Amino acid sequence: MNNQTHTYERLTSENAALVLVDHQVGLMTGVRDYSTGELKHNVVALAKAAKALKLPIIVTTTARDSMWGPTFPELVEALPGIEIIDRSSVNAFDDARVAHAIEATDRKKLIFAGISLEVCAAFPAITAVGKGLDAYVAIDASGTFSETKRQVGLLRMLQAGVILSDYATLMVEILKDNARPEAGEVYGAMDMPWAKLVGQIAQAYGK
Repeated sequence: MNNQTHTYERLTSENAALVLVDHQVGLMTGVRDYSTGELKHNVVALAKAAKALKLPIIVTTTARDSMWGPTFPELVEALPGIEIIDRSSVNAFDDARVAHAIEATDRKKLIFAGISLEVCAAFPAITAVGKGLDAYVAIDASGTFSETKRQVGLLRMLQAGVILSDYATLMVEILKDNARPEAGEVYGAMDMPWAKLVGQIAQAYGK
């Protein structure tokens, strides 16, 4: 029996990348574990915070023109100039272009979010673990179509060694230090503008 413990290595701006999978209009309409508004907010906030932290960001869709429609507009607007890779494979990692884009980041820690949680986020995350990478899934920037799918998806990922979290905790771990110049933009992206406001008030009072 192997009694070795795995030493956790923190997420940083230098070792992490974000992979957004299938946040498409057609799939959004079937999501039942989050409201459309909340899910859109969380995904866009994750994307904006990751951008502020200068993470490589990969965005992909599946069957965009035949089945599930385009990426929802708010996410496209949040990531101007980023190519969205459309594919036919169910597992995003099975598409050579997506796999190459991920590998080209040279990052060992991959943060996934996708619709549906148990397929579009889980499958590439589990594949990443199999490749010796650290895989994280931002649960609240993903969504699925029933409580059963949500629960079995979470269990399967945990069994495979995927790390589960909410999107804000992942971004704050990467931020690490509130003195970083990106802090205000990161908190603002996550709809926490009061963090910046309180800091400004403290400065005004010389604290």
